[in-house]
Amino acid sequence: MSEGAGTGGTRRFAVIGHKGRMGHAIATAIEEAGHEFCVGVDLGGDPEPLLGQCEVAVDFSAPDGLAANLKAAKAAGIPILIGTTGLEQEHFAMIAEAGKAIPVLQTGNTSLGVTLLAHLVREAAARLGPEWDIEVLEMHHRMKVDAPSGTAKLLGEAAAEARGIELADNMESGRHGFTGERREGSIGFATLRGGTVAGEHSVIFAGPQERITLSHNAEDRAIFARGAVKGALWLLEQEPGRYRMEDVLGL
Repeated sequence: MSEGAGTGGTRRFAVIGHKGRMGHAIATAIEEAGHEFCVGVDLGGDPEPLLGQCEVAVDFSAPDGLAANLKAAKAAGIPILIGTTGLEQEHFAMIAEAGKAIPVLQTGNTSLGVTLLAHLVREAAARLGPEWDIEVLEMHHRMKVDAPSGTAKLLGEAAAEARGIELADNMESGRHGFTGERREGSIGFATLRGGTVAGEHSVIFAGPQERITLSHNAEDRAIFARGAVKGALWLLEQEPGRYRMEDVLGL
């Protein structure tokens, strides 16, 4: 926790990517929760001299800016919650390294409902045998630029982790043409884009003569913003380390 803690329970938030749709929603959620939107950082701006004015940072920007954002958070000695999607293994390595110095929470989705959904997916995958095929279906608005979504990957990771396999080695997406039979143990992904859908995710467990579907529908991106604020407030009380939204809910 930073030494400049706010008085009367009010905490000071930096929002990285604050001009984007999620950035606007987070700034609103911060103020609705009775806290202070301290500074906003956007593409082309240098976060390092700004984050020191705040107590915690929330990053919903772009993968290209992650290295600079982590460096700035470490220099300021403040926790950072990362909701940026489209991250690759090199980014996860940066996050793990930053977690040695400051509290870092990285997630593909800050919704409390999706966090619980991932927990249920993990439980189902652990208990259902390999004869149950797993498919992840997601739909988002037409403006979303990455696919599958970070949330879809989060749910796929939950299933893979429960089965003791690596998602990267067992992921199937973008099926087209003559694909042959479904590979046993694979986790499939299907992506839909259109309209103004905030986010819909389903994980289908298809077994012999029966099927289970676990789903979550987001009606407004405000749910992600409120979850991000809750996660960031929780992170303020933690020691340096790498955390997940499941930790916020005690799962």
